[in-house]
Amino acid sequence: MKLALYLPNFREKVTVTELEDLAALAEELDFDSVWTLDRIVVPEASDRAELQHAFGMIEGFPKQMPVSSRGEFLQGWPLIPWLAAKTSKVRIGMSITDTPYRSPGVLAAEFATVDHLCNGRLNVGIGAGWMPEEFAAASAAHIFPRRHTHVRETLEILHGVWSNETFEYHGEFADFGPCGFGAKPVQQPHPPIFFSGLKDAKRSANRIAKYNLAGWIGIQDSPEDLLTWRAAIQTELDRMGSTKSMDDLEIVSMIWFVITDADMDQTPMGKGTNLLAGSKRQITDMLKRYKEAGLTMPMLWPPFADVPVAKTLDDMKTLVHEIMPEVEAS
Repeated sequence: MKLALYLPNFREKVTVTELEDLAALAEELDFDSVWTLDRIVVPEASDRAELQHAFGMIEGFPKQMPVSSRGEFLQGWPLIPWLAAKTSKVRIGMSITDTPYRSPGVLAAEFATVDHLCNGRLNVGIGAGWMPEEFAAASAAHIFPRRHTHVRETLEILHGVWSNETFEYHGEFADFGPCGFGAKPVQQPHPPIFFSGLKDAKRSANRIAKYNLAGWIGIQDSPEDLLTWRAAIQTELDRMGSTKSMDDLEIVSMIWFVITDADMDQTPMGKGTNLLAGSKRQITDMLKRYKEAGLTMPMLWPPFADVPVAKTLDDMKTLVHEIMPEVEAS
């Protein structure tokens, strides 16, 4: 089982020094990757719990963000080239890049340049976004109803730009004649592409089969969630006659992580369950369950509040030196 760190750039207040300390320790501890979070805005409506949808469109969550509209969070995408310069071994990526906020051709060219900056360590995370208010702030309100089509076109343009000397595309959201987009990525045939945790098994299978996707990223998924999801997607792949297997994908989930002195309540509460928030014993047991369920890489997500970075740094060391040896021995 690999380990990934979700940098807490989305917090009420966070400093560049804190993010640098976390990234440096992740590299020192041989984490597989470090990821940033894509959050363009926090609407004032969120402060009143009046968003149009629950956080992440997750059932049972409030119509509110865990950071206020006055929060001093840092944008995830500018941190990626910064991470390329600050690290030398760990892989880097943003989870998840909401494609409707970006021009697909520009995004493809920028990804390629970043892959050069980090000498072939870039992971590409792709998703559709979920917050209409954020789409409006990104001048993309018209795309919200068709956001999954925008993701599909972006995937096609990424592949086309990265694989051809010149490329043209004629679609709903992008329409351009033959163009050169500069340097190709270092990684061949292209950087690994991860997609967000769609619960539509057929759509997920189609993307896996058609676009050579490397991994899936969910949020707060229990071992039972992963088993159910993997089986449903594999059924669709088999029905399509695809040779792709879920065993070939990196299975990742963004999970809130903190080691506590006492046991936490592990009663299932959907996405709000304390999955990797608990005592060393609880986290060890849960990671063993995740390993059996096929989770290949937990993305450790420091809580939004009440857990200082210094505590997370200590927890990362405890995880690697005390918990993971027992997990890997199981």
